[in-house]
Amino acid sequence: MRHVFSMHSSTDVGALVEEIRKAEPLITASRKEQVIHLVLRLQEKLGQQEDHKFYLFKVLRAHILPLTNVAFNKSGSCFITGSYDRTCKIWDTASGEELRTLEGHRNVVYAIAFNNPYGDKIATGSFDKTCKLWSAETGKCYHTFRGHTAEIVCLSFNLQSTLIATGSMDTTAKLWDIQNGEEVVMLTGHSAEIIALSFNTTGDRIITGSFDHTVAVWDVGTGRKLHTLIGHRAEISSAQFNWDCSLIVTGSMDKTCMLWNAVTGTRVATLTGHDDEVLDVCFDYTGQRIATSSADGSARVYNAETKKCIAKLEGHGGEISKICFNPQGSRILTASSDKTARLWDPHTGQCIQILEGHTDEIFSCAFNYKGDIIITGSKDNTCRIWR
Repeated sequence: MRHVFSMHSSTDVGALVEEIRKAEPLITASRKEQVIHLVLRLQEKLGQQEDHKFYLFKVLRAHILPLTNVAFNKSGSCFITGSYDRTCKIWDTASGEELRTLEGHRNVVYAIAFNNPYGDKIATGSFDKTCKLWSAETGKCYHTFRGHTAEIVCLSFNLQSTLIATGSMDTTAKLWDIQNGEEVVMLTGHSAEIIALSFNTTGDRIITGSFDHTVAVWDVGTGRKLHTLIGHRAEISSAQFNWDCSLIVTGSMDKTCMLWNAVTGTRVATLTGHDDEVLDVCFDYTGQRIATSSADGSARVYNAETKKCIAKLEGHGGEISKICFNPQGSRILTASSDKTARLWDPHTGQCIQILEGHTDEIFSCAFNYKGDIIITGSKDNTCRIWR
């Protein structure tokens, strides 16, 4: 499986399949042609992604007041925008039409998410200290989760879509039951606001990143703190598990990114090289590479195994607040205060395309699951669809 994960459009398929055959006794010689055929089809799909040139499809004057966040559902058929106007709007990606407005919060709607991979529910976290759960289909509000004593600034569904986690300026995180709307557990222990949280894929662990310079690893079932990841010398900006839940990556205002063993809580590596705050970090979907973006206007790609920097993405004229891989792992997307979003080749560090048109800084960007549509959100109050 590992071999296929690292494949791209120039990989020698014959040699790759031979490697797979050596490692997999179940693939007999008679099956070789079939495997070659499948791998070629996969390679063709990857190749199509690599050649894709994006063009501006729609400009959505989404809200009267500034946007806070944008997010896709898994298929990319629709996306949501949160705003200072106290609403969350649902948009049809194919037409750019507004499908519905989720109204009810009494302050800024700051954190938003779909319960991917299902996509039938939406969670909104607000400066009004509440989180609301909505039907993506009808716009009906199922629950309002009350209990935080300050603004909610981050939230996440677990992959199983049974829980929502909310992180707040009140220094706590809470886990809520999607079915009955009850608070399941409160995660206490940080001494400053929680600005990042992430469930692992199996749903038994959650991490919280705080302005107290630490990241905590919690047991979801009991709410017990298992580890405190200590090492950063400034506020945490982002924290994420890799897909197989073995590693945690953290980014900090101390200009570094750190890699941790998720099971033991020990630090595995410190990834250095940025000259200013690290604003965002992410794994690719296989967990083999890490991308970091910084206030120094550059981004970097590291190999998670060797901990070496494999590419430097240079060219933006301002800080890069967001970075993400496409699901295929063949492209990186960055959003910058220089009013552009850029597409990069993660292998070479080469800039493939500049998405221009926004008239103010871009703070949010996302790929759909197929990797052929991009949305960008900007301080110019527009959201743009590129395809």
